[in-house]
Amino acid sequence: QVQLVESGGGLVQAGGSLRLSCAASGSIFSRNVMGWYRQAPGKQRELVARVTIGGVTNYVETVKGRFTISRDNAKNMVYLQMNSLKPEDTAIYYCNAVNYRGMGAIDYWGRGTQVTVSS
Repeated sequence: QVQLVESGGGLVQAGGSLRLSCAASGSIFSRNVMGWYRQAPGKQRELVARVTIGGVTNYVETVKGRFTISRDNAKNMVYLQMNSLKPEDTAIYYCNAVNYRGMGAIDYWGRGTQVTVSS
């Protein structure tokens, strides 16, 4: 089992910055990917960024150059630095962890943190 707790959301003006944090506890496998997803009102949840335990990252096109995902494996933390925020970034942001074992994978989710960007 893995428990995920997000923090760092809030209200910010367009062009501002926020840093989200996710604290993971429990069993993090050696093959693990951590990520951030978001869900805006009336829209489907979408991947924002993810990072492997080895530090390989990928981002959705709309946040490239503005958001940076990182992780501290020693502390079981993952971060999302969000710069140059836009109103369309407004959403609930969820931390996600995927543990891989063999051909299988197990997903875990945090409860989410609200990010609101005002114009």
